[in-house]
Amino acid sequence: MENIKGELRRLQFGLGADDGRQRPFLVRVQFIAENPARVIANARAVLACVVQRAGDWPAFGRWSELLPAEFMQRCAPEPEPGPPFDAQAWLQEWQAMTPEQKSAFNREPWTLSDWLYYFDPTEDGMGDDRSWWWWDAGADEPGNGWVEVATTGWPFGSGSLSWLIKASGGRDLDYRA
Repeated sequence: MENIKGELRRLQFGLGADDGRQRPFLVRVQFIAENPARVIANARAVLACVVQRAGDWPAFGRWSELLPAEFMQRCAPEPEPGPPFDAQAWLQEWQAMTPEQKSAFNREPWTLSDWLYYFDPTEDGMGDDRSWWWWDAGADEPGNGWVEVATTGWPFGSGSLSWLIKASGGRDLDYRA
């Protein structure tokens, strides 16, 4: 759906004249922060770093050198090596959770590897099948900011976007199609 060059240009420079001619399906994520402009700058820096490497995806160990330190510090530690992931057991555990437990689970910090998975264009990741792309961002009033993304529709896989905004300093996210 989205052109990586167009997304990278919007991340680095904002909307351009060509963007006004496109009519993608847009979703706005509103957030609260002491400094919304800083949250947006942080999110842009992190996502631009990842998007510009889609053509030459680095080994996992290099990301700590490439991404902003603040983002890296907010990610959860990588788990220790253990038995292979059991998707069926995880699904049963998820289905047994109460809505409150699921909500708390969704607020937990993501590991860097879990977050990068959604951008990884290799056969190990979802980068070739992303469901959102940066469109625009701004602040409405002191303490309130927003990020707008082009999506494949509603609902869409928004977890990686939520973590990007939270790890960049935003909170109390509200999605609006």
